[in-house]
Amino acid sequence: MPKHAHPPAPLPAAPSFSKPEFRAALSMFATGVTIVTARTASGKLVGLTANSFNSVSLTPPLVLWSLAKSASSMEAFSAGSHYAINILAADQQALAKQFATQSADRFTGVKFSDGMCGAPLIDGAVATFECFNRSRYEEGDHVIFVGEVEHCSHRANASPLLFHGGKFYTEHPL
Repeated sequence: MPKHAHPPAPLPAAPSFSKPEFRAALSMFATGVTIVTARTASGKLVGLTANSFNSVSLTPPLVLWSLAKSASSMEAFSAGSHYAINILAADQQALAKQFATQSADRFTGVKFSDGMCGAPLIDGAVATFECFNRSRYEEGDHVIFVGEVEHCSHRANASPLLFHGGKFYTEHPL
């Protein structure tokens, strides 16, 4: 083998667990609950509940979230230049459920304002991040969206909505 050649990279082992077992193990990681929103070029509002939200970088300010490739809103989020991530408050469990359904209009009865780039900012959220749709990465059955945060706000001392083990919770300081 020439000096500059590298041995082949090892391949991952096949999973030793079922899909339900994997999902159950993942549910043990407590997360916040978000609603990701956007407005299409034609003005249609799109939004969905997601707990796959994470910070990536402070400089530049980057966050990520993921969406199933099969999601009906995939085209809208892939084609749009901006979206907003709304971190829900402890009293917004009903909104989390509403945006997780296959409802024709998830925005029915929802109070929001337009963000600086048009994405809906949900009233009462504990924090909002208005993002430029910077990049996307296909991995497995999802697409990872990386957003560059152009504007953000938060409500100090507001209690977030949490999700763990398939149930909603609110925070209780230790």
